Formats: sequence, structure tokens, C-alpha cells
Amino acid sequence: MRPAALLSICALGSCITGMAQEARQPNILFIEVDQHRYDCTEMTSDAVRTPHLDRLARQGTQFSNAYCPIPTSCPARQCLLSGLWPEQHHGLWNWDITLKAPEFDAPTWSEALAAQGRYKFGYVGKWHVHPEKTPLDYGFDDYIPEKGPYDEWRKFHQLPAFVNFHDGPYFGGYDPVGKDSTKTHWLARQAIALIREYAESGQPWLVRLEFSEPHLPCFPAKEFFDRYDPDAIPAWANFSEDFTDKPYIQEQQLYNWGIEDFTWDNWKEYVRRYYAMITQVDDAVGLVLKELKKSGLDKNTLVIYTSDHGDACGSHRMIDKHYVLYDEEVRVPLVMRWPGVIRKGITDKRFIISALDLAATIAEVTGLDFPTQGQSLLPLFSGDPIPWRDCAFSNYNGQQFGLVTQRMIRTEHTKYVWNLTDVDELYDLDADPAELHNLIHDPAYAPILAELRKRLYESLLERKDPIARQEAAKYQLLQGKKK
Repeated sequence: MRPAALLSICALGSCITGMAQEARQPNILFIEVDQHRYDCTEMTSDAVRTPHLDRLARQGTQFSNAYCPIPTSCPARQCLLSGLWPEQHHGLWNWDITLKAPEFDAPTWSEALAAQGRYKFGYVGKWHVHPEKTPLDYGFDDYIPEKGPYDEWRKFHQLPAFVNFHDGPYFGGYDPVGKDSTKTHWLARQAIALIREYAESGQPWLVRLEFSEPHLPCFPAKEFFDRYDPDAIPAWANFSEDFTDKPYIQEQQLYNWGIEDFTWDNWKEYVRRYYAMITQVDDAVGLVLKELKKSGLDKNTLVIYTSDHGDACGSHRMIDKHYVLYDEEVRVPLVMRWPGVIRKGITDKRFIISALDLAATIAEVTGLDFPTQGQSLLPLFSGDPIPWRDCAFSNYNGQQFGLVTQRMIRTEHTKYVWNLTDVDELYDLDADPAELHNLIHDPAYAPILAELRKRLYESLLERKDPIARQEAAKYQLLQGKKK
């Protein structure tokens, strides 16, 4: 009898049916990075070089409208494990910054799948899900953390320290070692070793390879650092931000980080290191993809590449994330390859809620009956037209410099951000893709604003967001009682 997952897959279309009848349960290589913007890949920019990711996209599908459910690491990663919005899994913000976070408390698909005993599980790299529990507590058979073992390895080989340029504590520098001695490539080798071990067992496997890069501060290897000329890096289209009619916290964020006087001459060096680190991660990913091809495992392995969220990286003159729901922070790269199932060279423009939809997808691929608040992406690969959402949502419950609560709805043409304790934001993305001009008080956009507020409110009710239960939500979103 075929596994339940393959029975489910067969229902999606004739091309998938043919593949499913011949193949055993697929392997899954899930690659996630930290703070990689959607517009910083070779497929989306002439400025960044990501040849391996570009090749992966040509061999599969890239989603051009993938949005994270929340642009903060801990809750985003908790969303991926639970398939729930942060307000449902109770992890609202990063537990290791400023205020103590509510404890992540939800069932996970990894525990449910591990209980069935069908898959070998491996976790390599950044965790950032729970302050005490590790992947081993969530069903994984093996866990290789990113810091301790690599730090010991680097110390044992007496490798030199990073070179820091001291233009700000978060602006980084470069790593003087060769690429094979960097953490990214060390992690890639650990993932390869697990894949080889699991392949020998004869069981299907799931390996998560988690890079903490290109999260600031970036210290790319000198080889990649030297590939980018900072003077050839153009300023972001929204670097002219003056914060007119924007929420107070946005301009204040510059002062909180001490970057209020930074010019593009400062930022181009930061962006140089960010680009270089992305290229370095891409090179490490290439090692793992090469291993899959060499061993023949690529033919029955679903490969997923994505990021937990994005990075301001100088856009709107801002750094990191927090307190904003601009596309630079909430839109992420998402590329998937699965020969015989996922069509080649496709750019899918449908809206994806990345962590939630990926949790639902992994559950369906592995034949797991696990409820999520996302939608499995498998039906999209049949090529047949199917009903699908026409917008994306993202939340923020931040506390790095004080509590700020935000909710976003983003359609093809417009974006509305509900800032519960400050001025709201409305952007016409056709006329202003850089999101510079807040139209929240423009009477010409009043009908659009009313519709977006209504749709956002209905979505919040559907996903049981506690914010929507307040009378103030009705006053602001349904009655427009908002200054």
C-alpha cells in the first residue's frame, strides 16, 4: 500500500500521480536563512550574485510574493514548527531581547511526524525557538548547533579573529579565513554528513539546515567581501525617506541605533557585507545541492529555500527590522524544487504566508494529519487553476524598544498597516513601490482604506487574534475612528 502522502499527492494532478506511483516517500531538505530580503537574489536584482539559488529556481518554482507571518526570528520559527500564527502559539516576540516573552506552547508537526517513526530527522544550525528546549525535544534525532561545536573547531585550528571595521557595533567587517573554514561552509558539511548517514539507513529523511546569516553583523569571508565594490552599489529607492506622516517610532528607530546621521557612504559598506554574506551562504548551499546530485538523491528530494524574515539594510535609512512592516522586512525569498512534481522555471506570483504554508506543505508531503493555519502549496504545482488567497498578512508584536503592535494586509496594488497606538499607513504600491508616501489621510483613497480595514478585521477574527476581540478594533477598523 502506498503511503498516505502519496495518495494525497496523486489527487493533485496527472503529472504528480505518475511520479507518486513510482517514488517512495520523498526526502526533504529545508534550508532557512536569517534576514534575507526577497529583492537580494540573482533572480530579483542585478547587484547580488546567488548562482546556486538561481539554478535551484530554474529547476523548480520561485514564489515572488512570499510573506513571513511576523518579521521577528523566534515567533517566525515557532510559526514554522506549529503552523500557527504567533497569537495562537503564544510566542509573540524574541525571548532573548528586553522583555521576557510568553513561552512557546503549541504542538509541532516535527513531534507528530517523529511519533510515526517513518522519517530520520536532522537539525543543523541556528535554533532560536526556545530558551531551554532544543530540536531534540521536538522530535529531531540529531542536532548540531551553530555556535559551540564550530567555535571549538575554529579554536582548535587556531584560525584568526574577524576583522571589524568599527563603523558601528552592528556593521561587521570580514572573516580573513578561506571559505572552507567559515561557519556557513562548516554547517553545510555537517548537513552533508547527516544526509549521507540517513541515506544509508534506507529511510526517508528530513534535514533542516539553518544559517544565522546574513543577519547583522555580517563578516563574510574575504573572498566574497572582495567581490563587491561598494561604490558600484546603488542606493535604495527609498533611502530618501524623511518620515513625513509616518509613525513616530520609525524615525526614532534611527536614534535608538545611533544611525540618524548616516549617509549612503556609511550604508554602502554595510550593504556590501550583506551582499557578500548572501553570496557566501549561496556558495555553502551549493555544496549541499552538489552532494544531492552526486548521490542521486536529488531525484526524490523536495528542496526548500527560504528566510524567516527580511532586513531593512538601509532601506528607509533603517537597520535590522522591528516596528515596520515594509516589504524589505516581511517579503522573503521562497524557492522549491522537487523533480517530477514541481514544474521547472516557474515564477508563481500568488501570495504565500511563508512559515504557515510551509508547515502545511511539509505535513501533506509526509502524509501527516496535522492541522495548521496555513495552506499546503502542493495543489499549486499541478498547473491547474485553483482558488487561492489574493493578499498576504503579517503581524508584529514588538518589544525591543517598547511594545508596539501592528497588523498588515498587502494586496497586489496596496498595503495597509494598522498601527494600534499610532498613525496607520496606506501605500499605493503601483505608484509608490518604495512605500515612501503614506496616503492614510488622502480622501481619494478612503474607499480603498475602508475595504482593506474590513478585510483585515475579518481575517483577524478568522484566525482568532485576541486584538480583534477588543471593541477598539471595531471602532478603528470598521468605523474608521482613527486619527
